[in-house]
Amino acid sequence: MNYAPNSWEARELASTLHTFTDLTALEESGPMVLERGEGIYVFDVHGKRYLEGNSGLWNIVLGYDNAKLIDAAMAQYRKLPAHHNFFGRNSQPSIELAERLKAVAPVPVSRVFFTNSGSEANDSAVKLLWLMHGGNGQPKRRKIISRINAYHGVTVMTASLTGKDYVKPFGLPLPEVVFADCPHHWRFAQAGESEQDYSRRLARNLEELIQREGPETIAGFIAEPVMGAGGVIPPPEGYFPAIQAVLRKHDIPFIADEVICGFGRTGNLWGCQTYGIKPDIVVASKVLTNGYFPMGAVMVSPEIDRRFDKACRDVHFFPHGFTTAGHPVGAAVALAAIEIVTSGVLDNVRRLAPRFMARLKALGDHALVGEARGVGLMGALEIVADKKTKAPFDEDVAVGERIATAARERGLIIRPLGTSVVLAPPFIMTEAELDFLFDTVKQSLDEAWRQVR
Repeated sequence: MNYAPNSWEARELASTLHTFTDLTALEESGPMVLERGEGIYVFDVHGKRYLEGNSGLWNIVLGYDNAKLIDAAMAQYRKLPAHHNFFGRNSQPSIELAERLKAVAPVPVSRVFFTNSGSEANDSAVKLLWLMHGGNGQPKRRKIISRINAYHGVTVMTASLTGKDYVKPFGLPLPEVVFADCPHHWRFAQAGESEQDYSRRLARNLEELIQREGPETIAGFIAEPVMGAGGVIPPPEGYFPAIQAVLRKHDIPFIADEVICGFGRTGNLWGCQTYGIKPDIVVASKVLTNGYFPMGAVMVSPEIDRRFDKACRDVHFFPHGFTTAGHPVGAAVALAAIEIVTSGVLDNVRRLAPRFMARLKALGDHALVGEARGVGLMGALEIVADKKTKAPFDEDVAVGERIATAARERGLIIRPLGTSVVLAPPFIMTEAELDFLFDTVKQSLDEAWRQVR
C-alpha cells in the first residue's frame, strides 16, 4: 500500500523491524498504528475503534485504562521509581510481591526469582536446574524435554524449547533440547483412539524417549497447561497424570510454563489447578501486570530450593540476574493486578466461560472449521481445506490472514496462528461484547469462505 510520506504508517514501515508479522500481509494491508485505549478497545490514529479479541498478547485482560493499576504505578514512581535486587538489596514492593505469589501459587513455593518477561523466566528456570544438578553431583543432567509445537519464548534457550520450524533459520534448537509428542488428540490420535488411550500412548513414548536419551542426562521437562501459541491445545483426558507419573519415576523436575494460563485464563487462577498438575517450578508473566510493566517470575518448590541453595553456596552465589528484574514499579502494578483478578474479575471469567465455549463450539460447523477447541476464555478454530481429511490450506492461500483482515475491517482484532485462528478476549468483557466478538468472527469466516472456495 502507498502512504503519505509523513503518515504514521509510512514512518512505522520505514523505522521498525517487525516481529512475528506476515510480511506479505503487511505489504497488502499495512500496519495498524494505535493511539489510545479505553476498556477492552483500542483506537488507531484515524480514530477507528477495535475490540481487542486477543487481549494484546494474551495479557491485557483488565483493559487499557485501569485506574487502579495506573495509580499504583504512579504512586510507586513518586516513592522509589527504580532499583535493582542485586547484592542483597531489594525494594519493599518486590518483597511484598514475592510473598503474594507464594500465597496464591498452585503448589507450595519456597522462593521467587523475578525477570522482565516470560522468555527470561523460562530461560532462568533452565539455568537454575543446570546449576542445581551440577551442584548436587549430577553434572550430566543437561537435557530439557519440551514438546513438538510448544512455545516457550525467544531467548536462545527458550527458542530452542519452542518446538516450531521457525526456530530453524537461527540454527536452533540447541542440542540440550529434546522433544516429546504434541498432545493434540484431534490431529494426532490414531483411528478410534480415545483421549485416555492417546494420553497413555504419549506417556509410553515419553518413557521410551527418557530411556533412549538416558535418565541421568535429563535436567527437566517443560510444558504449558494449555499450549497457547501452539494453537490453544488443551491436554487430552488423563494426559498430565500419565506424564507426571513418568517424570516422578525418574526424578525429573517439571517446569509449568504458566505465562499464558496463569492468573485466570483457563477459569482457575492457574492452569495447573485446571488440570491437576503438581510442578516443581512455576513460571508466570503476562497477566501478572496486565501488560502494564515488563515482568516475569520463577517460583520454586521447597525441595528444588533446598537443592538449588546448596549448589549456590558451593559457588558462593547465583551468577544470574537482570538489571530491572523485580522493579519496584512493576511489583506495585503486579500486586494491584493480582488483587483485581482475585477480587471479582476471575468470577467474571467463570461466568462468561460457558457462553464463550458454546459460541466457539457452534463455529465448529462452519465449512472452514475442522475443530473448535478451548477452555475458560481461550479458544481456537482449526481452519481446514477438507473437513473429512483434516487437510489444511496451502500457506499461499493465507486463509488465516484473510479471516483476521475481514475481522479487522469490522472492528475486531483476532490472531491467525499457524493453521488456526486464536481467540483470547479480556477478562472484563460483557456478554454483549462477547456476542459481538463471535458474530464478527462468523461474518469473517463467511467472507474468507467466499474468497477461497
